[in-house]
Amino acid sequence: MFAQRNIIIVIVSVAFILLSRLFFLQVIDESYKITATNNAFRYDVEYPARGIIYDRNGNILVENITTYDIMITPRELRDVDTAGLCTVFQLSPEEVRHIFKGMGKNRDYRAFTFLKQVTPERYALFRERADRFHGFYSVVRTMRRYPRNIGGNVLGYIQEVDTSVINRNPYYRPGDYIGVSGIEESYEKALRGKKGISVYLRDSRNRIVEPFENGRLDTAAVPGKNLVSSIDGDLQEYAQTLMQNKLGSIVAIEPSTGEILALVSSPAFDPAVLSGPNRQHNYAGLALNPTKPLFNRAIMSPQPPGSTFKLVNGLIGLEEGTLTPATTCHCAGHYPYGRGVACHGHISPVNFKQSIMVSCNAYYCYAFRNILENKKYSSVSLALTAWREKIIRFGFARQLGIDLPNEKAGIVASASLYDRYYGANKWNPLSIISLSIGQGEIGATTLQLANMAAIIANRGFYYIPHIVKSMGDNERIAPQYYEKQYAGIDEKHFEHTVEGMHMATTGAGGTAWRAQIPGIDVCGKTGTSQNPHGKNHSVFVCFAPKQNPKIAVAVLVENSGAGGSYAAPVASLVLEKYLKGGILRTDMEQWILNTNLLSSQ
Repeated sequence: MFAQRNIIIVIVSVAFILLSRLFFLQVIDESYKITATNNAFRYDVEYPARGIIYDRNGNILVENITTYDIMITPRELRDVDTAGLCTVFQLSPEEVRHIFKGMGKNRDYRAFTFLKQVTPERYALFRERADRFHGFYSVVRTMRRYPRNIGGNVLGYIQEVDTSVINRNPYYRPGDYIGVSGIEESYEKALRGKKGISVYLRDSRNRIVEPFENGRLDTAAVPGKNLVSSIDGDLQEYAQTLMQNKLGSIVAIEPSTGEILALVSSPAFDPAVLSGPNRQHNYAGLALNPTKPLFNRAIMSPQPPGSTFKLVNGLIGLEEGTLTPATTCHCAGHYPYGRGVACHGHISPVNFKQSIMVSCNAYYCYAFRNILENKKYSSVSLALTAWREKIIRFGFARQLGIDLPNEKAGIVASASLYDRYYGANKWNPLSIISLSIGQGEIGATTLQLANMAAIIANRGFYYIPHIVKSMGDNERIAPQYYEKQYAGIDEKHFEHTVEGMHMATTGAGGTAWRAQIPGIDVCGKTGTSQNPHGKNHSVFVCFAPKQNPKIAVAVLVENSGAGGSYAAPVASLVLEKYLKGGILRTDMEQWILNTNLLSSQ
């Protein structure tokens, strides 16, 4: 009896809830009533202007121009002037018929898009002849405009949403646009604003007569927030020019803030080609280009860092106490143990600072082996694990967290990987000695290398690299970009490293002599990234000035040889442009500008 009474109570309760909901939808909730009787109303969406993107100096990088979507209300069509449509919109009769065919049997009051992103000039012609086009109306839209051909992979682009986006996010409707790359994607919610809507009442002849309820249910569009990026537009443009006819990437960071001053992936692309009615055709061309201009090499292409990685191994050795600034090494042109590691000719013996200056491979083979054979660890496996943890604190083998999509983490091999490859306890420091010079099972992005340079410039800490400074009315970005991140190395060890990097550009036999800039103390380190698919990659990291650094740079030029060959001069020109506002070493500049490395690949 008790159970039966409970069942009756449940049934009555459910019925009451359903009846109450039905009453609310049909009597109280006018928004449902309006939707259910759609033929009596017309809904005009007001699309907000997308936020403008500025560079750090207030120059516009991305803005909007007004365009118009021409819409059709199928039920209102009559006596369509096909010839007039062809004239106004420069269409062929076949194209007009194809558009109408796409409408199918839709003959109600739901809007159908006839043409998208019509220019103001074409729209003016359309308005002049509006009386010939019954059932047609327009919706004001905006299209992205780029005053300068820079930063395609940084700024990104927008495209029309597809069904997968609509299914995931109820904000979007067919015909809406969304950021799908770069800043446009990362800051989509801020940039897009909020759509408005106006509801109009139709009369018995289906004519629009007045706003429904005097506009009580209308909402105004809210423009998107403007963004101030950290990019220096002039520096970005110059760095991009230096990389013409070359594969590779450049990242320049302001060490004191983590703000990215320039981020170049080459070959680059003009962001303007991915805006407007030809976007789809142009995108296909870029996607099929074998040099992959849509691929952001700066954050998505981990490569062996080569000898630039010696800086980190040296700092870890100093921190662990297995290396001192006075530690010397005699180099006979190679490291003589295990498989051996070749070295180039240079002064010998060398101490710590000199080892950076001449980039001695043997020195860092000894240093790395001492780290892994440190007696405070009971096994080489545990020593490697501790070493790897310090590498990760430098920003390697993980995403740094830049505010751009698709950042890759790179790789630094773990002890477990070597256990699987060699067998547990069947490998030793000589098995993995290539890690000492940034080769082997290791890969870093150009962003990570620039961040490493910023850490050394700051003597032990960094701010997470980011591409946007502020939003809207000077609104701050995410709090993590203002927090110091420490590399876990005592500050005192960095001065020896900095001095070695300075000697690399100024000392006799320094591998980075091409990076010298008159009047500026440049600290740098060359690297050669071995490439199993062809010629080695040229790598260089640097910062300047030596004291109170203003800029840290990493450059990777693919298939171009040693680090001092192309990456070092490119990086030094970027430094000079930023710190001096112009270039005095015009001979070097012209040599880089005239070099075409794509023709030999």
